[in-house]
Amino acid sequence: MSVNTQNLSDLAEIDRFEQAIQAFNAGNLDMDRMTAVRLQHGVYGQRQHGVHMFRIKVPGGRLTPDQLDTVADVTASYSQKGIAHVTTRHSIQIHFIPLDSTPAAMRHIAKVGMTTREACSNTVRNLTACGLSGVCPRERVDVMRHLDDAVKHFLRNPLNQQLPRKFKFSFSACESDCAQALLHDCGVVAIEKDGQRGFMIKAAGGLGHKPREAIVVEEFIPEHELLFALEALVALHNKYSDRTKRAKSRIKFLVERFGEQGFLEKYREELGRTSQALAAQAYTQGEWRQPTGGDIPGPGAPRKLFAQRQAGLFVLPVALPTGDMTPAQMRGIAALLRAHGLSEIRTTQDQNLSIFNVPQASVVALRSGLAELGLREPVAGDNVVACPGTSTCRLGITASPVIAPQLSGGKADLRIRVSGCHNGCAQPETGDIGIYGEGKRLHGKLVPHYQMYFAGSGMPINGMNGGALALKGPALPVARIKQAIERVEEAHLASGETSFFTWARAQTPDYFKQLLADLADVKAEELQSVMRDYGGADDFRVLNLGGGECAGVSQSLIGSNFFEAAHEREYRNALVFQLKYGEAAHCNEAILRLLGSGIVQLLEGARQDDVHQIAGQLKQLAPAALADEFARITGELDHSAEIGKEALAVISAAVDNWTIRAAAFATEKDAQLDLAETLPK
Repeated sequence: MSVNTQNLSDLAEIDRFEQAIQAFNAGNLDMDRMTAVRLQHGVYGQRQHGVHMFRIKVPGGRLTPDQLDTVADVTASYSQKGIAHVTTRHSIQIHFIPLDSTPAAMRHIAKVGMTTREACSNTVRNLTACGLSGVCPRERVDVMRHLDDAVKHFLRNPLNQQLPRKFKFSFSACESDCAQALLHDCGVVAIEKDGQRGFMIKAAGGLGHKPREAIVVEEFIPEHELLFALEALVALHNKYSDRTKRAKSRIKFLVERFGEQGFLEKYREELGRTSQALAAQAYTQGEWRQPTGGDIPGPGAPRKLFAQRQAGLFVLPVALPTGDMTPAQMRGIAALLRAHGLSEIRTTQDQNLSIFNVPQASVVALRSGLAELGLREPVAGDNVVACPGTSTCRLGITASPVIAPQLSGGKADLRIRVSGCHNGCAQPETGDIGIYGEGKRLHGKLVPHYQMYFAGSGMPINGMNGGALALKGPALPVARIKQAIERVEEAHLASGETSFFTWARAQTPDYFKQLLADLADVKAEELQSVMRDYGGADDFRVLNLGGGECAGVSQSLIGSNFFEAAHEREYRNALVFQLKYGEAAHCNEAILRLLGSGIVQLLEGARQDDVHQIAGQLKQLAPAALADEFARITGELDHSAEIGKEALAVISAAVDNWTIRAAAFATEKDAQLDLAETLPK
């Protein structure tokens, strides 16, 4: 089994982040720039003034006892509420931390190799995997090893520091696809095809605004080409996704823009380039095996004690109500693990925990120890996931974490997913029953509602290839949603059909609307009874908090150009190593095109894509020394088709020197720019 031993921290970048906070406090860094820096480092704004959410990346959900203790320490020392929250993407969020305290919190988690870097903003976010990878009898390979390769490759990679929007990966260890490729920007699924072992890759899935199911971009790709495909998709997103309309800037909208075949053609173009540039890069060779069958655990953690493929060992799930843990509980769990010689616990997609490698002889003692901490294993009905909603989120419309504990999946243990707005962080379109909050006007008054969804699955179910997003149902007042869920559950049980998915999809299109019609109908005299959100003391209203920060904030156009140029420089150096000098020369041209265009636009010139036209504009707008050197280098590039090693080295050095001079000029023009991470080392 692959245990996460990567050290993801970087103390120097924490120092730079602290300096940015000091500059902001002194009035030398404006709010937009501070927001961009803050999000890149995993610190997210809240509804409440002066405090922030601190998101810790947990790749694949894997934690050691020392890391769990450290999260407990940070929660106790820096959070005003003292609660840590497990997300549906394995991360751990700690709310109510003052901004000035975040660098100290970052240094604290850095001691155990953890980071918040790129947990927010327009980046490759935390990478998720099926919750039992490494121990599941059904798996073909432990995909955590491949996930670790991707984490190492993309973290702090210049390519994905200023993407048009965030990018999410999932890794599944077999065709059961418990990591739910369906709803990801890129989903990796281990498969066997024609006796060969490798991966299927899906892309351009997503929830929130305009949910879309992922499409297959690779029916099969061998292990050594996996990273080529992953980077090609990120590069495709970076190059073509909309940077101006945030509502349409996820990669899923490129399928709408280009059509499925057009999207695949663009992907193939990028794949050709990444295959060249990354050809010499080492890759993980997994320990592939033949699956031995057994139950499909499903998304999230197993719901009961689960027998690992390793004889005599078990996975013990731990239920966390709405994903919350106190410092005392985290420290208590860490102490239990050490007492029983256990080294790994995981966060899960259903906001719970799983303890790994538990011998049968330790099960009773662990259960007893968990009970003393106020914790237990999951029970039928408590498979309820909720986002923070209006408790902290600037986009929240309804109090999802308040109503969630009042809901139940009933005897059939249905998956209930509760989001406080249509962005769907609790993944309502993948639940048996999913709901998201919205406001609707009834009789002239704004009434809190939940939009209902039925029979969603982010993974294959009942033979359906790849699962399916849920069926949209009616919207009902918040005050009546609990009754509505109970009525749907009763109808399902009365049918005698075991599978909720099968039963719900067998109904007529208007079945649920008719079943719940009386609950949706609010008469004028009943209005007062539905005016408040669940647990609210006042009549409902939607606060305008200036929007959320899920979309991130770009530092500036020129900042994006510098990061992309740094990515081209990495490609150039890789191609030189492979003796592909002509291809490397093209990277130099791309660097000059990106940076020259950025400088021109910084000086309010017109955007150009031809380096010679850019050179002409620079002569008119930029200092002579900067413009003349640019023109000289571009002139030399005109004759680089058959370039040799020595000549390329001379031009590359000139390009790198010009990059440093251009960065100095840009930061002189805009003192708030931070281009340090984009410069040649």
